[in-house]
Amino acid sequence: MNLQELKESLNAREEHFLSPLAAHSKDAIRRHPEDRIHSGHRQNYCVDSDRILHSLSYTRYIDKTQVFYLIDNDHITHRVLHVQLVSKISRTIGRFLALNEDLGEAIALGHDIGHCPFGHDGETYLSELCEASGIGPFRHNVQSVRFLEGIEQKGRGLNLTLQVLDGILCHDGEIHDQALCPKREKTFHALDQEIVNKAADPDLSVRPMTLEGCVVRMADTISYIGRDIEDAIRLNLIKRADIPRHSVERLGETNGTIVYNLVEDVIQNSFQKPSIGFSSEASEALKKLREFNLEQIYLNPKIKPDAGKIRVLFKVLFERYFEDVEKQNHDSIIFTDYLQDMSDDYSQHTSPAQIARDFIAGMTDDYFLRQCPDNLRPPRMS
Repeated sequence: MNLQELKESLNAREEHFLSPLAAHSKDAIRRHPEDRIHSGHRQNYCVDSDRILHSLSYTRYIDKTQVFYLIDNDHITHRVLHVQLVSKISRTIGRFLALNEDLGEAIALGHDIGHCPFGHDGETYLSELCEASGIGPFRHNVQSVRFLEGIEQKGRGLNLTLQVLDGILCHDGEIHDQALCPKREKTFHALDQEIVNKAADPDLSVRPMTLEGCVVRMADTISYIGRDIEDAIRLNLIKRADIPRHSVERLGETNGTIVYNLVEDVIQNSFQKPSIGFSSEASEALKKLREFNLEQIYLNPKIKPDAGKIRVLFKVLFERYFEDVEKQNHDSIIFTDYLQDMSDDYSQHTSPAQIARDFIAGMTDDYFLRQCPDNLRPPRMS
């Protein structure tokens, strides 16, 4: 039996071992059809995982903020660890529900690729500049799809499957849902329209087309909710005794117990069902925990003493790159480090403001700071 025949046997095996509600590898859809040589022995969603994992965008996860930035502490969570945790949790849930683990992994690995430097604060600052420039608000899930479809491979994109791109667009980890039912039968045309609608209205709720996409959306929250608490305790921002008692009684007070109890609850409440969800008790406990994190951690001014400086630096860099592109200053780093050898389609159909947005969004925290004037750089904290 050759490798292609082995691949077909793996696809056939999915018919017996995966749930009828799962996304089967043979049904994956690509915008541009590919011959066998592009995927070889690998199944469709495995190909997508590999393409994301080997992309330049994924490499830059290593130095992107999750929540806490400008802090010299090797044990604080960065974006790269977060996506690995989402991937692991998604595959665990998917295994128990007989879903496609490769699809869950691919969505998880790619879901935060569009995040700009300095996490959600950076997203807010970049979004303000984008709106002022007339290109609409910036949202990392829309940008994730943009990177993977139209910027990676020097503008050629990775030609990922519809199911993976849809899961990435719809991950919306900041929205709380007790249960999530997939919106099946999407097409690339429908995905493109959702991207337009989401870009115009960041608060628009979009649902994944697969149960695997729904799992990743839940796993995103599961992965960060307790981890952010541990980081905040490590930085003396909160104490473990501060965690809401109702949430502790249902979910526990450490990241390990919170993850374990939420994963167990999702599996028990989603098994052989057409939706992914929590029990009402776990959902309420998680909702209270999210409210606690928002008030005591994410909006706490103690964790961002230099937020004003960071906002100024986003404006300085955005205006510099906008002007450099507009005036065709080919000595600028935006040409030498970003636009050089970029496809004609990208270069000719992307405005100066969009190019400045894309360049900044792809930066790591340190790369961003290295582009800033020395006298404006904020200090790092221990």
